[in-house]
Amino acid sequence: MTDSKYFTTTKKGEIFELKSELNNDKKEKKKEAVKKVIASMTVGKDVSALFPDVVNCMQTDNLELKKLVYLYLMNYAKSQPDMAIMAVNTFVKDCEDSNPLIRALAVRTMGCIRVDKITEYLCEPLRKCLKDEDPYVRKTAAVCVAKLYDISSSMVEDQGFLDQLKDLLSDSNPMVVANAVAALSEINESSQSGQPLVEMNSVTINKLLTALNECTEWGQVFILDSLANYSPKDEREAQSICERITPRLAHANAAVVLSAVKVLMKLLEMLSSDSDFCATLTKKLAPPLVTLLSSEPEVQYVALRNINLIVQKRPDILKHEMKVFFVKYNDPIYVKLEKLDIMIRLANQSNIAQVLSELKEYATEVDVDFVRKAVRAIGRCAIKVEPSAERCVSTLLDLIQTKVNYVVQEAIVVIKDIFRKYPNKYESIISTLCENLDTLDEPEARASMVWIIGEYAERIDNADELLDSFLEGFQDENAQVQLQLLTAVVKLFLKRPSDTQELVQHVLSLATQDSDNPDLRDRGFIYWRLLSTDPAAAKEVVLADKPLISEETDLLEPTLLDELICHISSLASVYHKPPTAFVEGRGAGVRKSLPNRANTVGETETSGSGGEAMVIPNQESLIGDLLSMDINAPSMPNSAPNNMGVDLLGGGLDILLGGPPTEPAAGGGATSLLGDIFGLGGSALNIGLQIPKIVWLPAEKGKGLEIQGSFSRRNGEVFMEMKFTNKAMQPMNSFAIQLNKNSFGLIPGQPLQVAPLPPNQTSEVSLPLATQGPIQRMEPLNNLQVAVKNNIGIFYFACLVHGNVLFAEDGQLDKRVFLNTWKEIPAANEMQYSLSGVIGTTDGIASKMTTNNVFTIAKRNVEGQDMLYQSLKLTNNIWVLLELKLQPGNPDATLSLKSRSVEVAPMIFAAYEAIIRAP
Repeated sequence: MTDSKYFTTTKKGEIFELKSELNNDKKEKKKEAVKKVIASMTVGKDVSALFPDVVNCMQTDNLELKKLVYLYLMNYAKSQPDMAIMAVNTFVKDCEDSNPLIRALAVRTMGCIRVDKITEYLCEPLRKCLKDEDPYVRKTAAVCVAKLYDISSSMVEDQGFLDQLKDLLSDSNPMVVANAVAALSEINESSQSGQPLVEMNSVTINKLLTALNECTEWGQVFILDSLANYSPKDEREAQSICERITPRLAHANAAVVLSAVKVLMKLLEMLSSDSDFCATLTKKLAPPLVTLLSSEPEVQYVALRNINLIVQKRPDILKHEMKVFFVKYNDPIYVKLEKLDIMIRLANQSNIAQVLSELKEYATEVDVDFVRKAVRAIGRCAIKVEPSAERCVSTLLDLIQTKVNYVVQEAIVVIKDIFRKYPNKYESIISTLCENLDTLDEPEARASMVWIIGEYAERIDNADELLDSFLEGFQDENAQVQLQLLTAVVKLFLKRPSDTQELVQHVLSLATQDSDNPDLRDRGFIYWRLLSTDPAAAKEVVLADKPLISEETDLLEPTLLDELICHISSLASVYHKPPTAFVEGRGAGVRKSLPNRANTVGETETSGSGGEAMVIPNQESLIGDLLSMDINAPSMPNSAPNNMGVDLLGGGLDILLGGPPTEPAAGGGATSLLGDIFGLGGSALNIGLQIPKIVWLPAEKGKGLEIQGSFSRRNGEVFMEMKFTNKAMQPMNSFAIQLNKNSFGLIPGQPLQVAPLPPNQTSEVSLPLATQGPIQRMEPLNNLQVAVKNNIGIFYFACLVHGNVLFAEDGQLDKRVFLNTWKEIPAANEMQYSLSGVIGTTDGIASKMTTNNVFTIAKRNVEGQDMLYQSLKLTNNIWVLLELKLQPGNPDATLSLKSRSVEVAPMIFAAYEAIIRAP
């Protein structure tokens, strides 16, 4: 008879019946009774009242009965801690039993009973079991140390169990080594300090690699995961580890294979990418990954999600294996969609014909979701592989001719993207698209079609009629379609104003008066204002050239990808999210990242303008200064004028923009305000040279944070104009900035104020800089080293301050003082610079220079040559005297400079040339 009899409900199942049976003298009766108790416990009945009777059954040599009693104890010890103490003597006695199975069972059970009173008695038996002669007992005791650490970490450290655990890494039995590694990994993860309690070194790693070949598959997984956390000291050691791990790729267990792939992917980062060893290793990684795709669908899916990461990081590994990702008719939908995604990632010019042929077949399948993905994939191929674009468009047109509704709609959506990628190339197919206008019922497809009509309105004779047909049901359309309709009609009006005035008034009325959608209403008001005040500006805004799109829009952000590569073979690699996104509590916050590539050690960061390489940080003081940043530091004294009383709805807006306050036009009301906001009317602001922003911190070096920047000068202050873009997958917040000591004493005038940045969002910030900071000469003189800190980390970069922003407003010398100073400065301190392609008169140049705080002291004409004598003063009180010689009609000019500090000359010359060439 089977054990199912114990789960049947009879009178025998009553507590008092079980109690009497447990106290029976016959061993068989006792065993039967304990089985019934365990059965009742399993189905959820409360049998805790039998605790003392079950504990009495521990005194037996029968291993099966002992296991059952221990199982009961583990379940009820927490609710009956006082009673559980009764079992301690038996545990201690069992830990010295002659049978190794009983010794192991006793120490395992004691580790599972999470009761403080019992934990105290566990230390001595555990210490003995860690040195037991039987490997089975030692390996069980190793895991017990991790359980004890979870209950009382201080006890484990005080009693020296960690050192005993480290000693087990040198054990002769591979399974003991594997369990010791597993226990140490668990302890490291739960460490409160976040620092590893056990540092791996080359000797330990060698022992682990030796044990790797002989332990069970799960032991191998533990060891491989531990190896993944080790960073070899040089490329030679990395190669050696790779060679010893490579045989694991042929293992039958998928977990072992993926763990080995993880270690090799990490070590590949340390190898020279052009070495023969690296090429050979890359080839060896492909077959095991392909083999995983012949497993059952669930394992296939996990393998495909991991392969997706691997292909993004190293597409070369599987570039010749396209066929294994072709979809089979009996694949589940989740496998089909994942294969489709990998096919696009591997598509290139050599295999595109094969891929398109497959995708066209998929587009005729019965599964609607899969067909949609296949049609989109054809569009992605066109954008990714340019030579195949024509063939892709032809394939999409064939699919449109099938007249299958959802196929047509997906095709139109992707054709819109193809038009964006290849403007003025495939517009001949627009007429075919317009034939299918009536069949479109999905918002995205309708919005795409409206965009195409608006964008190419000049090529579609009846564009106004087509858009008018959409307007009939404007209120019933999706918000996405309404926004596109509004923009498309405005585009049409700007291209054909004579016959579409009524249409544009109609759509603007619908958008601004009859709509509850704030986005639509605001866009309508902006268009209305632009069209009514300055149609030329409207044309520049609405019909501006659009940037080309790229295919790889769904690639993971590089920092996240590196982190996920470190988590291959875990849930993170399946979700494509870091563990912090779905795991709470201990160990979740420990971020992993790939090591630096071997051939990038010592790589320098280059500032955006000029070829000067600058290593950041390159001075001891820099590291100390920048790493001691305090986000909550008090704000610096600001030398800017106090604008607290600014009237934001009046002339104060101009103050905030850096210009003088202006009185609102009488009776202008809201209309006048809108005109001011859009720059439509009113006097232009008198500001100096504006240099476009350049990338200071690229996203790949800022863990997804990109910073573009420039410098400007307003109201006697230097400003850092920065544009922060979050290209990562997680929000960014808690921004702070610090500048290293520099030649001009520049420091932040106030704390950096950047609003929390969600993924794919941008924030522009204008940070005032004070000039009272510590001074240290830099090379070049205007080099500025910056650290920006946020919730992800601290990022260092260098940039060059534009010389013109350092020109002070009080730099105009008296004529007599200018002449005396010029004579006093020795001739050795005079430097000359040739300017070519100078356009404009001397008066025009003088005016332009004055705007940028280079003041003209005198103007003379000597032998047909115009000469301008100018002065400027830098923010660090260095005076510079200039003489510009130019001949009317001659584009070449000579600029002479005199200063007591000639080191500033290169910066002054560069700034002067930038100002003189500015429009």
